[in-house]
Amino acid sequence: MATIIKFGTSGWRAIVADEFTLVNVRRAVTGIARYVVSTGRPNPSLVVGRDPRYMGETFVDVAASILESYGITPLVVAEPAPTPAIAYEVVQQKAAGAINFTASHNPSEYNGIKFSTPDGAPALPEVTSQIEAAILAADSDGGAPKPGTVPVHRQVIDIRERYLRRLSEIVNFDAIRAANLKIAFDPMWGASRGYSNVLLNEEGIHCAVVHDTRDVLFGGHSPEPDGELLDDLRAKMKETSAGIGIACDGDADRFGIVDADGTYVSPNYIIALLFDYLVETRGWRNGVAKSVATTNLINAVAAHHKIELFETPVGFKYIGELIMQDKIAIGGEESAGLTIRHHVPEKDGVLAGLLICEMVAARGLTLGEQLAQLFVKVGSFYPERQNFRLTPEAKTKFTSKLETNPSDFAGRKVAQIVRTDGLKLVLEDGSWVCYRVSGTEPVVRAYTEARSQDGLRQLSAAAHDWVIG
Repeated sequence: MATIIKFGTSGWRAIVADEFTLVNVRRAVTGIARYVVSTGRPNPSLVVGRDPRYMGETFVDVAASILESYGITPLVVAEPAPTPAIAYEVVQQKAAGAINFTASHNPSEYNGIKFSTPDGAPALPEVTSQIEAAILAADSDGGAPKPGTVPVHRQVIDIRERYLRRLSEIVNFDAIRAANLKIAFDPMWGASRGYSNVLLNEEGIHCAVVHDTRDVLFGGHSPEPDGELLDDLRAKMKETSAGIGIACDGDADRFGIVDADGTYVSPNYIIALLFDYLVETRGWRNGVAKSVATTNLINAVAAHHKIELFETPVGFKYIGELIMQDKIAIGGEESAGLTIRHHVPEKDGVLAGLLICEMVAARGLTLGEQLAQLFVKVGSFYPERQNFRLTPEAKTKFTSKLETNPSDFAGRKVAQIVRTDGLKLVLEDGSWVCYRVSGTEPVVRAYTEARSQDGLRQLSAAAHDWVIG
């Protein structure tokens, strides 16, 4: 029985040599090719890129051959490249989209395919459902392209310089130079190697780097820039007297930030701080977007500046839509993804790190100091995420529980029930809990936020008890 290929919030991912095989890659790319042909776009091209994972070059070559057979010109990115750089190139090339072989922050045994549409944004469900249908249709009819397809040949492109020039237009490097801020950078062996650190050094800014080699095993752990995986970055910061540490995940769409004292700063706080900073420095007042599971500190900052707030389901494609409509100055998710106005409608971990460096330099304060000031201005917020692994039977039972409408939680009245994505219970004191069930594994994610650290501990314990109860 053929593997069922489903595109989730960030494309299709699977374990290499299990479900992510050459056979299934051919099926997926054939479905994408048929979808692109069905749109009727004249002389279509697709950017084809990858992160540094094992066999990435082979998958790109296979994809390019299939696209050629369908009359779609493959624009093959020569080296591993950040997802946001690929998204930017789609727009610059006026391509029909991109096929990006990456499993982002997943462990090294995974690979995946992200498909982007002509605007550079992650494909929305209405597109991926058509691709999935095209895969099934190709399975039935043999997958051959129509006779008479016009021959095309792949082109090899270098996208790095054009993307870096764009970042130079966005980020105020003069402010970073003026502050003499020293920076340490961790690409986590991933696609951002040769991007953040090279741009900073070219701008005359001191940037030390760790993990600046290709390692398809990512040091033996997931290429995810979470606090517990950034000790080498902390050591480099101490060695070089760096005032900030920045990191990217495997495909550079997510960021990780370490403050001057070695403290890992939650992405929730980073998004809120940058939002406040962009309003002050760019004067943008057209809106802010966050996923339903992201901190309400952003709500408070929006209220303080009298700026419209958009709350979306989890999945950056929804924020990307708002970016393209120019409805927001910044959009972000608690899972460490953000982008800003007039940039790509895709998560950009490279840009996030550079903007944080600008903000620290321009304000002359550590992130901890800036957060303390923001709390004084709009109130304090303490968010947390917990993952609970359940048996398939327990997951099914809990999924049914999410259909209920509880009137109280943790001894407090439920003031609002939100079903934008999963189940979010907003309590009468403004604290909240949000549950989302994974569609690919027996995991329940519980997001909690309270207005004090003691309140968070109590709410997190109640969130756990509600899952297992």
